[in-house]
Amino acid sequence: MPERRRRPGFLVYGALLAIVAGSVFPLYWSFVVSTDDGSAIAERTPPLVPGGHLFDNVREVFDKVDFWLAMQNSLIVSGTLTVSNVLLASLAGFAFARLRFRGRDTLFLVLIGTVMVPAQLGIIPLYMVVSELGWYGELPAVIVPGLVSAFSVFWMRQACEEAVPGELLDAATMDGCSILRAYWHVALPAIRPQAAVLAMLTFMAAWNDFFFPLVVLDPHDSPTVQVALSTLASGYYTDYALMLTGATLGVIPVIALFVLLARHVVQGALRGVPSADFKQ
Repeated sequence: MPERRRRPGFLVYGALLAIVAGSVFPLYWSFVVSTDDGSAIAERTPPLVPGGHLFDNVREVFDKVDFWLAMQNSLIVSGTLTVSNVLLASLAGFAFARLRFRGRDTLFLVLIGTVMVPAQLGIIPLYMVVSELGWYGELPAVIVPGLVSAFSVFWMRQACEEAVPGELLDAATMDGCSILRAYWHVALPAIRPQAAVLAMLTFMAAWNDFFFPLVVLDPHDSPTVQVALSTLASGYYTDYALMLTGATLGVIPVIALFVLLARHVVQGALRGVPSADFKQ
C-alpha cells in the first residue's frame, strides 16, 4: 500500500505564520512610519496604523534629494549587472561544466579562491583604476567591476552540472549544433530557474550596494538610491519619517522584480545548488 502523506498540524502552520509575520513586519512598519510625521516615531506607543502624511513625505523626499535620478541610476546599474552576470556567468558555467580544455579544474579552483578575498581589499585599487580611466562620478565606475562575479560563475556551473546532461549535448552536437547554439537552445532553457534566482540575488545585491557607489560616485550629481537615503539620514537631525519614506520607495523595484520572477525563483530555490564536485 502506498504510504499516506501526513498533513502538517497547527504547530507547523503557526510557526510558518510567525516566520512570515516576523519577516513582513519591518517592511510594514517602515511603511506605517512613512505615512506619519516625524513626531510619530517618538511616541511611547509605536504607530501600527497608516497615517495621512504619505504624499507630503514623498513630496518632501523628492524636494530634498534628486530621488528620480537616484532611482534611474540604480535601475541602470542593477539592470545592467543582472543581465551581464546571468549571461556571462551562464556562458562561463557552461564551459566549466560541459567543455573539456586544459587546466579547466585548476582555473575553476582559482576562480572560487577569489571569493575568499574580502571585497574591501579591492576598494583602493578599483578607485585608482576608476580615477585613471576618468570614470569618477560616472555609472561605468560601478558597472564595469561587477559585470560578472565568481559566485555567479560557481552558481551557473553547478546548475549546468545538474540540469544539462552531457548526452543531450552530444546529441545536439551530432545533429550539427555548434557550441554556442547548444548553449543557447539546450543549456539555457534547462537552467532557467537557477538563472532567475541568480538574477534576483544579483539585482538585490547591486540595488542595496552602498559603500562602493559612495566612493566612486558623486552623491549630488550621480547618486544611487542607497546614497540618496544616506543623504536623507545625514545632518544634525534625522527625520526618520522621510528616511523610511525613501526606503519604502526604494524597495518597490525589488518587490516588483520578485513578483515578476516569483515562479522561476521558487523553482530554482527548491532545486537548490548541487554539491560541488570538481571531478568529472
